Amino acid sequence: MGPPVRVVLVDDHEMILAGLQAMLAGFAGRVRVVGQAGTSREAVRLVTALRPDVVLLDVRLGPESGLDLCRDLTARSPATRVVFLSVYDDEQYVFEALRAGAGGYLLKRVDGLELVRRLEEVSQGETVVDPTLAGRMAASAARLNRGEFWPGANRGLTQRESEVLSLLVAGLSNRAMASRLVLSEETVKSHLRALYRKLEVTDRSAAIAVALREGLFR
Repeated sequence: MGPPVRVVLVDDHEMILAGLQAMLAGFAGRVRVVGQAGTSREAVRLVTALRPDVVLLDVRLGPESGLDLCRDLTARSPATRVVFLSVYDDEQYVFEALRAGAGGYLLKRVDGLELVRRLEEVSQGETVVDPTLAGRMAASAARLNRGEFWPGANRGLTQRESEVLSLLVAGLSNRAMASRLVLSEETVKSHLRALYRKLEVTDRSAAIAVALREGLFR
């Protein structure tokens, strides 16, 4: 057995960080937590200084994007792998995470032994995805291969982001979109931030203008 996997934990909830620390403490011979951060700035500082094998990261860090942080960390420390640990069991988040350069996407209900195994696999260059999401990802990939694209796919929009954009064009508020899609308002805001970035706009009006100009929705 080689040296333990050196891990930095990143989450904006102290209870989650404490829980992960306690969970991994029983596997000290296989995984060693070398640092933890609650913000993107702290995470960048730690990873730049420590060059860990793996960063265990949440998709959202309060108002900040874990996806943006993933891109930043992999650019600064290419040898460090990023694994998302999230409550969001939507395959679209997995696609976005992998596009951002992540080496894995796991759900927060994972137990300690499974988490350690996955961290070891990622540190060895493998890509890991929670088994409950892998099947749905395969189905989505098959639809893409059959040419079943959704509006905005050519701009990198996920299917969920395309749905949000269609409701944006229809004039729905964030609350109304959340109700229609059975999502939280915070999740809708996260999708909006992502589609703004991909459409290279900064607000609702500009996103609607792009959608109408490119004929995505009418």
